[in-house]
Amino acid sequence: MDTDFRRYLNARVLSVTGAVVSAVALPVLVYQLTGSAGWTSAVTAAEALPYLVFGLLAGALADRVDRRRLMVAMDFTVAAVLLSVPLAWLAGALTAPHVVAVAFATQTAFVFFDAANFGALPTLVGKEKLATAYSTVFGRTTVVELVVPGVTGLVIAVVAPASLLVVNALTAVGSALLLRSITRSLSIARAEGGRSDLVADVREGLRFVWREPVIRLLTLVGATHSVVGGAWMAMLVPFADQVLGVAPKGDARLAVLFSCWGVGAVIGSRLLPKVTARWGNARVSLVALPVSLFVGVLVLASGHWLVLCVTATCWGVAGAVVVINAITYRQQVCPDELQSRVNTTARMIAWGLGHPLGAGLAGIASVAAGDPRAGLGAGLAVFLVGVVWAWASPVLRRAA
Repeated sequence: MDTDFRRYLNARVLSVTGAVVSAVALPVLVYQLTGSAGWTSAVTAAEALPYLVFGLLAGALADRVDRRRLMVAMDFTVAAVLLSVPLAWLAGALTAPHVVAVAFATQTAFVFFDAANFGALPTLVGKEKLATAYSTVFGRTTVVELVVPGVTGLVIAVVAPASLLVVNALTAVGSALLLRSITRSLSIARAEGGRSDLVADVREGLRFVWREPVIRLLTLVGATHSVVGGAWMAMLVPFADQVLGVAPKGDARLAVLFSCWGVGAVIGSRLLPKVTARWGNARVSLVALPVSLFVGVLVLASGHWLVLCVTATCWGVAGAVVVINAITYRQQVCPDELQSRVNTTARMIAWGLGHPLGAGLAGIASVAAGDPRAGLGAGLAVFLVGVVWAWASPVLRRAA
């Protein structure tokens, strides 16, 4: 492991650590402020909406500018915005709209960071080492996603969630400093005569996603998978409180519930290379999609927190396989010069569209029915359409 890659890896670990802390703290914070599943859904939607709004622009921009400078600037932006929450909390002026606005602003910065990051890693290590490098990064960050939610949940039991956002601000600064210290370029030089405008770059990324039939289908079906993911993230705290009797404050069981998906994701990430090597990406998708739907239904039916731990962990396994399988296939077939545009475009469609739609749908359904289970059920209904679509389409069956 060379020095530049080690710095990149440590920056990603720091960045993901802070992001996970915020992902746990923000919904708990807004639920403590309002006691409303609707406001909790608004935070989840606000965190995902920037990808839909800015994804195309971010991808095209990241293929044109110095990626390291863009990533560093976005890290510092995240730190500055996040610090406004603990400051407002200390002043007794923190409100739910403020929390939602911060969620939107930090995720907007993340969209541009993520777009640059998609192209930075292949440029840093080369395509021949991409699989090994990506596995290393994913393995380290998945451990973070496994451990940090539970630890954060335990800390929230005794510490105000607003104060924990200082952690994310500090990790963002640390990430920026590590990225600045990388000596090799993270960008690919473009010929002066062939430099197109941003609109043309956006079209090129869209055209690639649309013309590759497997990528197109996995992206569109992935949007329905993200719908139920958004619904689950929006409903987890209200579901734990109203259905399972796990309070959002002072109950250590909430920490366990936050960790379950991460446990499943670690298992799924370990399984994926073996199953794709044996059966291929298309066949893995055909199996993993209905499995994820089935386990999601079991999560919905869980009436005890221990049962939910088991079902949510299994859902994490299936969900991780669905998502990572689509991402790695896309990166393997995408040309180097299109990495930022293509991957950001696909994530914009799949996650940027699906996640806020799922959170918003869950919020509306749960408020209308007075039960968070209705919100999760609405997300699962959309995902059912995606699973049927994947199996009805000849694209994946031919590829399999």
